[in-house]
Amino acid sequence: MPSASTPVDEYLTALRHSLAGPRRHKADLLAEARDHLTDATEAFEADGLDREQAEREALADFGELSDVVPGYRAELAISQSRRTAMLLFLALIVQPIVWLDGVWSWNDAPDRPSALNDVLQWVVQAVGMLSIAGAVLAVIATGVGLRFPLVRHHVSRVTAQFALVSAVAVGVISICMVTLNPYPIDVQAVSVVAGFVVLPLCFVGVQAGRCLRLARTA
Repeated sequence: MPSASTPVDEYLTALRHSLAGPRRHKADLLAEARDHLTDATEAFEADGLDREQAEREALADFGELSDVVPGYRAELAISQSRRTAMLLFLALIVQPIVWLDGVWSWNDAPDRPSALNDVLQWVVQAVGMLSIAGAVLAVIATGVGLRFPLVRHHVSRVTAQFALVSAVAVGVISICMVTLNPYPIDVQAVSVVAGFVVLPLCFVGVQAGRCLRLARTA
């Protein structure tokens, strides 16, 4: 027969159900909580309490879920923001190659110059460079920048919002570049933009959405 759950087991189960975020970091936080509660329980047992009383005293010292959960959620939001920032940087760092003049049909010199194509080419380069610079700053902010309380407090929400805006802007402009260029749309153009621009940025957008939800609950 399965053993009855203990107060610590029930507490950790409730804590696990209250948290969302990167699995590995969540598992690490729960393991640290269990280790702390185990050590505290053993200390109270050494003072003469029975196991159940010792666990309840350990839980009382650890704190109510309503007091503990916000801090854990904030940590998971920061972890998700770090992941989002890295994915945004990786997705954007290949964009200068994708939009290199003369490499693909949509940015080759057209037989008939297109003012719209020229504008889109300039816009995608400008937005792309700004987004890359912002992604670098986000990576720094979610790393060494966490030493500063102001950065730690706002980094998850700001990173999520910036990543969403960047992913949507670069993705939309990229699609416009392919569909509105003077050449007929070909399989190569669609494949390159879908594989190296749209899909990676959609993935970044999903991660940024998760980050924003975590930031709102922290």
